[in-house]
Amino acid sequence: MSDFIYLASQSPRRSQLLDQIGVAHTLLLAGPEEDAESLEAVLGAEAPARYVARVTGLKLDAAVRRMQNQGLPIAPVLCADTTVCLGRDILGKPLHEADAQRILKLLAGQTHRILTAVAVQKGRKRLSAVSVSWVRFAPMTPAQIKAYVASGEPMGKAGAYGVQGRAAAHIEQIRGSYSGIMGLPLFETACLLRSLGIRC
Repeated sequence: MSDFIYLASQSPRRSQLLDQIGVAHTLLLAGPEEDAESLEAVLGAEAPARYVARVTGLKLDAAVRRMQNQGLPIAPVLCADTTVCLGRDILGKPLHEADAQRILKLLAGQTHRILTAVAVQKGRKRLSAVSVSWVRFAPMTPAQIKAYVASGEPMGKAGAYGVQGRAAAHIEQIRGSYSGIMGLPLFETACLLRSLGIRC
């Protein structure tokens, strides 16, 4: 049994979610010499499920190398990636406020999918899963969109919103995994960790 795992994610929400299921973890973050953002590039007309699984695998490869290169104590490594999609269109993190407004205009009054892939590696063994959820936004006026973007909350988030923040006032319906929408599906994560002998 491992006493802890490495979480290779800058997301404070993923760290809080691991705390919620009692998984001791240490952050294993990319240094300035790593181009972490480039791992998230979409390849052509890539299907969202294939994209999110591939990106999570690349993040995990990079994190395992990081652990080895830094000579850190060996422990399981966990990575996750969340993507928001409308049909087959992947809606990434907004580039700037105008881009956030564009994305939210697309989502307003529509149901979209959220896919979160999670992958864990312990030694040579790697397990992964993808959680799929659906979120329906109520119609939003241009003023509501502008006010939400002005809060700063959409920046740095796939789909330009955070379900656990102010966007909740505009969300009519959720189907699937609330924690998956936040960025780490706890049911799937717990199953993967238990399969590798990690307590949670």
